[in-house]
Amino acid sequence: MLYERYPRLAECKEDIEKAVSLLIECFERGGKLLICGNGGSSADADHIVGELMKGFLKKRTLDEKTKEKLQKAGLDGARISSLQGALPAISLSSQTALLSAYANDADPDLVYAQEVIGYGKPGDVLLCISTSGNSKNVVFAAKTASALGLTTVALTGKNESELSKICSVAVRVPETETYKVQELHLPVYHYICERIEAKIFGN
Repeated sequence: MLYERYPRLAECKEDIEKAVSLLIECFERGGKLLICGNGGSSADADHIVGELMKGFLKKRTLDEKTKEKLQKAGLDGARISSLQGALPAISLSSQTALLSAYANDADPDLVYAQEVIGYGKPGDVLLCISTSGNSKNVVFAAKTASALGLTTVALTGKNESELSKICSVAVRVPETETYKVQELHLPVYHYICERIEAKIFGN
């Protein structure tokens, strides 16, 4: 259990559990998760996508209807058995051509906001990762997401910040130094991914 391995995170328990519930509800109604961050937090965004778009702790066997469709399309049994159930998640920081073009042609602070406009739909969730909670591009993305009817979840450090003020839920881990905040972000999002997978793909 997360809180036994990392007792300090017990002070964030209520908000972590709220984030879990919001994301489960999002996926259960067919929504998707958008994630953004800078630097190490950008790498965390990619990491989370890797845990959600394929099996994390469970083998996510495809349902029989999907298997039948794939078989009719010409995939053999061995190929089909390698495919897994996925939870739709997009790391906004991974779109390098779009990010560089938009930053050059328009406004670098709005790169993630632009992607939210393109990808985001009401009922989706935007996960904003920022150790300070004040990264301009992430804050603008959160504001844009809220305006478009997305739910916003922040993963930040201990201090109150722009993101903690404006997001639906803010998980503020009990550290303020950047690398120490990041060290606590990893077990938090692994736990969130574990809980989501267990709920969506069975206990």
